Amino acid sequence: METRLTYLYALQNVDSQLQDILELKGDLPAAVAALQRSVDESAKKLQEMNDLITRLTMERDTTDVELISYTEKIEKYKEQQMQVKSNKQYDALTKEIETTESLIRKAETTMETCEGQISVTSQDITALSKSLAELQAELQEKQLELTEVNKEHEKEESRLTSERTKLLKKIQTEDVTRYERIRKAKGGTAIVPVKRSACGGCFNRVPPQKILELRQNNKIYMCEHCGRILVSDDVVSKSIAVV
Repeated sequence: METRLTYLYALQNVDSQLQDILELKGDLPAAVAALQRSVDESAKKLQEMNDLITRLTMERDTTDVELISYTEKIEKYKEQQMQVKSNKQYDALTKEIETTESLIRKAETTMETCEGQISVTSQDITALSKSLAELQAELQEKQLELTEVNKEHEKEESRLTSERTKLLKKIQTEDVTRYERIRKAKGGTAIVPVKRSACGGCFNRVPPQKILELRQNNKIYMCEHCGRILVSDDVVSKSIAVV
């Protein structure tokens, strides 16, 4: 059990150092991630708008061809009316003309709608393209800043990450699961030593009897107040040399 506790406390030390490095980066990682999301969303929306323009243009052009066809039909029907010999034929052609004129009106409405949507969407594309360019420029700037910050801590972060990987291989899965659960709930600190008879996490007093039991290092003890895992000074000392 002492070995289990020692490895866990060593893992906590490594994670605390990694957390310190992360904090040194400030809000840059979050800012880069947020900007990347905005760029991706804007780019997707811009693509959707361009696709809409393509569809509207195709619909407008198809309708334009239909209009030409309808106009030619009406001219043809009118010519035929001049040649018919009965009222019945004349009336049939008149009906065809009226039907075609109705189709023309419908097509003209479709044309106007398409033109209007194309115009509005084109303006939206112009505005969004400008906004996207600004976002991309800001993202590039923040990425460069983050790259510079990462370079400053690259070696140390790499070393700590390697140490963490080695430790995880030595720790039982159930211990890692418990550790991660507590760490997530307690702001990154799952395991603390007892200092001056108090929990190193919440600083509440630890009963003398529990401290005596804790020093035996034969069981995992939790703080009664904050729920963190408590370790003895012996475990703290040995954890320094385990990695």
